[in-house]
Amino acid sequence: MKVTVDQEKCIGSGQCVLAVAEVFDQRDEDGIVVLLNAEPSAELADRVREAAAICPALAIGVED
Repeated sequence: MKVTVDQEKCIGSGQCVLAVAEVFDQRDEDGIVVLLNAEPSAELADRVREAAAICPALAIGVED
């Protein structure tokens, strides 16, 4: 699995962090997404897909 984020699209809602904090974080100054792990383990795959699905800005990309 390969994860990408588009910080230009991100609106800082934080839903990704709530879904899988092991992979996503937010910048302190503006809440924009920070990708912590671009290749998460298989155990996190379902949660990463959920984070991408619930992102209101569609700023998260997932490739299997």
